[in-house]
Amino acid sequence: MIDPKLLDELKARIRGTLLLPGQPGYDDARSVWNGMIDRRPAAILRCLGVADVVAGVNFARERGVPLSIKGGGHNISGLAVCDGGLMLDMSLMRGVWVDEQRKVAHAQAGCLLGDVDRETQARGLASLLGFVSNTGIAGLTLGGGFGYLSRRFGWTSDTLQSVELVIADGRIVRASENEHPDLFWGLRGGGGNFGVATSFEYRLFPLGPEIIAGAIAWRGEEAGEVLEMSRKLMAQAPPELTCILGMRNAPPAPWLPQPVHGKPIVAMFVCHSGSVADGEKVVAPIKAFRKPVGDIVQRRPYVTQQSIVDAANPKGRRYYWKSEYLGGLEPDLLAKVARHGNRVPSPHSAILLAPVDGGVNRLPEDHSAVGNRKTRWIINVASSWEAAGEDQTHIEWTRGVWRDTRAFSTGGTYINFLTEDEGAERIQAAYGPNLARLVEIKTKWDPQNLFRVNKNIAPRT
Repeated sequence: MIDPKLLDELKARIRGTLLLPGQPGYDDARSVWNGMIDRRPAAILRCLGVADVVAGVNFARERGVPLSIKGGGHNISGLAVCDGGLMLDMSLMRGVWVDEQRKVAHAQAGCLLGDVDRETQARGLASLLGFVSNTGIAGLTLGGGFGYLSRRFGWTSDTLQSVELVIADGRIVRASENEHPDLFWGLRGGGGNFGVATSFEYRLFPLGPEIIAGAIAWRGEEAGEVLEMSRKLMAQAPPELTCILGMRNAPPAPWLPQPVHGKPIVAMFVCHSGSVADGEKVVAPIKAFRKPVGDIVQRRPYVTQQSIVDAANPKGRRYYWKSEYLGGLEPDLLAKVARHGNRVPSPHSAILLAPVDGGVNRLPEDHSAVGNRKTRWIINVASSWEAAGEDQTHIEWTRGVWRDTRAFSTGGTYINFLTEDEGAERIQAAYGPNLARLVEIKTKWDPQNLFRVNKNIAPRT
């Protein structure tokens, strides 16, 4: 625990609130999306501005206490929360400013995806963010980030114009292609290893506000045919089309008929980000394939597509994932996915396949820290359940599916999908040859490893 007298000193430096164990709001502030995470910081600083972040960083460095940073708190590993140290809670810093002429959005680090989507779509523009509107932009972006627009424009981090952050010595710096370019390179995929990001500037793209998008599902016994159709479809699909595949037991969603609830289905989440007329033509073969049990692929606002899977990812459930990058969808892999997908032990778990080709592949491997630009798909075995007593059952199922499909991996994996128990070997897999350069940047900007409560890149000693 931190000496109360020292905490009194910190209180005098800040404008925000300092929450201690037992105080109202403390438990809510320390809770994150993954219900398996139950850590207790000695204090939580709810920052109201950059000056509060500076005060928190200086305090942690001067007093030698662990420091963690919470943006949206949606990361699977739950590393936003530390035990016994100081947690900076950025969730009150949620301002978004859109420059319509420059096609740029400036967003504070506490923003959720939905905050940015609403402001940008009001101007007929979109940023390249993820799939769940309650995800924080900071962790998503610093880990690379991908979404429905990645086949057109690359990783989320490829659209960054600049990042403002507080570094280990308490200075506020701006990193861009022209200012501290080495740091900017590392921030585009290197996570929270180099400082506390306080705001991001994103390049925006004309889009919507209405597109052709939605979800469509078939019975689980048709998974083999649906997955093969999807493989052929996406191999020649225009960059405007993204289709995420998921095998799970049908939830009691209103768009699915009651007789299939609880039974295996293969679902496709479809997003065509081009014109409505083009979108209707492109999705027609999907809608006509066999006999879907549910189909809500239609004309809709882009912002509704960005939140279409929110209900399947509520805060507080227990989550455990295993993921790999894939060079393609080989028939043997799809056969394994179909077999395991028809035997999912939880009503909430799923096996997901998402394309990350196109825009991601166009830039060289060393363009930014995120790397893995030869990948074409990602498989994510995503378990979710309610009761703590069932942890071992669902964790073992997840690992079993992962072991059975890992032979098809490129050898790489996505840093944002790594769970708490995945360490140095998996971090190496996520960064590949870019890790050596990241170590050099870490050594320059955070030689004492103040920012270590993360998927850590240790400085040279």
